[in-house]
Amino acid sequence: MTLDQGAGASHAPALRSHRMGSFEPELGGSLREVTLAYETWGELNDAADNAVLLVHALTGDSHAAGGPSEGYRRGGWWAPMVGPGRPLDTDKYFVVCSNVLGGCSGSTGPASTQPGTRRPYGMRFPVVTIRDMVRAQRRLLDALGVRRLALVAGGSIGGQQALEWAVEYPDFVERAVPVAATGALGPQGVGMSELGRRAIMADPDWRDGDYYGTGRRPDRGLAIARMAGMMTYQSAAGQWERFGRRPAGRPALYPEFGGRFEIESYLHYQGSELAGRFDANSYLYLSRAMDLYDVASGYESEEEAYSRIEAEVLFVGITSDWLFPAAEVRAAAESAKMAGAQAHYAEIDTLSGHDAFLKDWKELSEAIQPFVTKKPET
Repeated sequence: MTLDQGAGASHAPALRSHRMGSFEPELGGSLREVTLAYETWGELNDAADNAVLLVHALTGDSHAAGGPSEGYRRGGWWAPMVGPGRPLDTDKYFVVCSNVLGGCSGSTGPASTQPGTRRPYGMRFPVVTIRDMVRAQRRLLDALGVRRLALVAGGSIGGQQALEWAVEYPDFVERAVPVAATGALGPQGVGMSELGRRAIMADPDWRDGDYYGTGRRPDRGLAIARMAGMMTYQSAAGQWERFGRRPAGRPALYPEFGGRFEIESYLHYQGSELAGRFDANSYLYLSRAMDLYDVASGYESEEEAYSRIEAEVLFVGITSDWLFPAAEVRAAAESAKMAGAQAHYAEIDTLSGHDAFLKDWKELSEAIQPFVTKKPET
């Protein structure tokens, strides 16, 4: 296994690659050559125990902090949270973020060339799970020389991974912060994910996943999947406040169909934006991993899984989130606590819905910073 540019930390948010060789996914199949793209901020201390792992959301990437840089038109997805004097202070912590296994922003995924062939994997890529993503991240951290994680944090599918880290590697994690996530996604969320996947698969340009090199991509299907997803990331009250029933400033796609509402214009923009930067097959695989996650998988019960946790865990719910409702996040925290874990619960009161962990910085900081900075419980 190799690390390009070496294993040392860097203050520069430059994209790097860790080539880890072969990998055996949890549900079968094999990957002969696996690469994880990653970025780091801050310096690893001599004890190698000040590392913070950030885990991105469904269509995110490794660019968690800093401003726009080569390959990234936008600033880091958690930039207000990371940096000197911020909740995740890079003068104190060595912050790491990788693009997940199965992704399309530098890490091995369906768009990667399958070894021994001259074509991308497509749907020949094995099914990957949240546990697979976490195990791949562990191999990256080992290569970087990290001996212990001071913190792992993420929201949504990233929150699932943060929780799985605490279960899978109990003696490696000091603290975990799963935001807007529980031990298993509910049926309504799974159903909305399936709606998005079927939109992609129904696009004639999907070609059973073998659209690479054809000059055409299933952009229409991916755009619809994104539109459906965006509706799950926001609350009804938040949409009334932001959009109401206002007409769109842009012309309708079909003027004779009665014009267009602002919410429709917004959804079309979001769909087009994602289709321009994301791989449709990766969307299929990552959304499926999110659906399949069950913290109890491989254990006799959820209680047994939670009983493994040695880290202190802060579950963060969002009052207006209906993808992972706050009541379910609170219940997950209670279940972990009942199983013997040092589990806590904090709540963000906002109309922003599920997406609050990517926009409501003041509220997020107020929920997380006291947990990050307090002295460990004994």
